[in-house]
Amino acid sequence: MEKTIDIIIPAYKPGKEFSELIRRLMKQTAPPQNIFILQTMAEGVPLLQPQDEKIHIYPIQKEEFDHGKTRAYGAELSKADYILFMTQDAMPADNRLLEHLKKGFETERTGITYARQLAGKDADILEKMARLHNYPEKSLFKTKEDLERLGIQTYFCSDVCAMYDRRLYEELGGFSYPTIFNEDMIMASKVIQAGYGVYYAAEACVIHSHSYTCRQQFKRNFDLGVSQKQYSEIFEAVSSEKEGAGFAKKTIAALCKKGRFWKAVYFAWQCGFRLSGYRMGLHYDKLPRCLLLRCTMSPSYFTKSDDCEATGNPQSAGKKKQCGKGNGRNGSDSD
Repeated sequence: MEKTIDIIIPAYKPGKEFSELIRRLMKQTAPPQNIFILQTMAEGVPLLQPQDEKIHIYPIQKEEFDHGKTRAYGAELSKADYILFMTQDAMPADNRLLEHLKKGFETERTGITYARQLAGKDADILEKMARLHNYPEKSLFKTKEDLERLGIQTYFCSDVCAMYDRRLYEELGGFSYPTIFNEDMIMASKVIQAGYGVYYAAEACVIHSHSYTCRQQFKRNFDLGVSQKQYSEIFEAVSSEKEGAGFAKKTIAALCKKGRFWKAVYFAWQCGFRLSGYRMGLHYDKLPRCLLLRCTMSPSYFTKSDDCEATGNPQSAGKKKQCGKGNGRNGSDSD
């Protein structure tokens, strides 16, 4: 029997491009069984109306957003063989995206497959180079045996577009929470440590890129540091800074070779913001509350009162719960 696929998409203030995303998903060669849209109800934005019986809309609360718990709620809605998590700003490059992701499960040990992200046509050269570094042209199957060779890249996976074996996902306890960031890499580490693999499907492509300012890079990497601090049992054994330094040297050399010297200087400056944000995030629990809330991209993460999410006290934000069953409708945000 043909394996079924459900798609889960958190959505916040979806625009015209969201309709195009749904249209492309509905025309896939491996069509989805259901598309579950978790829509945050923002003031002045009406609830989406399903245009097909496969599409299901769930109104949710923004203030309860958590990267792990929100997606876990969506996963509970599915009974399909595979669950595809996407963000609202990831656009399938063709109609074979789901087919290529699904094909990655032909290897029995595969627990997750994830897509290649291509920079948009208007993306800056730095964003294009970052996409090429993180999402090369060649597919790759990663297991525990690759940890010494690949380091933290072994766990790299992105829920911008990633497909999970639902039964294995549930067997391993699903997404951990609270998570300010990195719910996908945390889940990938569980899959790999359990003896399974993560498959990067280079043939499966989505168009997705951002052009962050230095300030945004600082905040994004601050949240990365918070995540790695809270899940230190996973990330202490693999170095992020070594990977980042390697990418920085390679990028600066490539820019200089192209004669883009001012861009190389700007990138080096940007890397300083990234590194300082990351290192501050690793010590978030020692920061004054007012500074903490200015450093993060997600201040609401630190101001929740739910007992399985982060609270106003940074110390208590580190407690974790393995998600089996959710406990309410969760808010969403775009990655």
